[in-house]
Amino acid sequence: MSIDVKDTALVSEQQIRQLVDLFYDKVRADPDLGPIFERVIQDEWGPHLLKMYDFWSSVMLTTGRYKGQPAMIHKRIEGLEIGLFDRWLALFGESCAELLDGETAGLFWRKAVRIAESLKLAVFYRPDQPWPMGAA
Repeated sequence: MSIDVKDTALVSEQQIRQLVDLFYDKVRADPDLGPIFERVIQDEWGPHLLKMYDFWSSVMLTTGRYKGQPAMIHKRIEGLEIGLFDRWLALFGESCAELLDGETAGLFWRKAVRIAESLKLAVFYRPDQPWPMGAA
């Protein structure tokens, strides 16, 4: 499903930057997600945030600026558990609600849910094993 052109008019690069910054402030303060991100990103928060601005710009505005493989990156993260994606979504939803109007927040939220589901499948799905409990 693609974003309708009228929907992209609701999203600006400035909103993307503000949302990414607010969200990652929450992630860094989170007792479950914070330590994982700090271990993986260490002192490279500036480059990570720039990459996330590009990612969300590509997702929301179809700019094509992001050049990466999120599934491969997430597969390599030690300690990443499927339930943490729900925490990620909760923090992202909080950030959307705090920063954006309802319609724009909904656009971001729907994309985030699909991204989380896609990453969960890419990282955790094994056809020869049962789907982890609580993964839905």
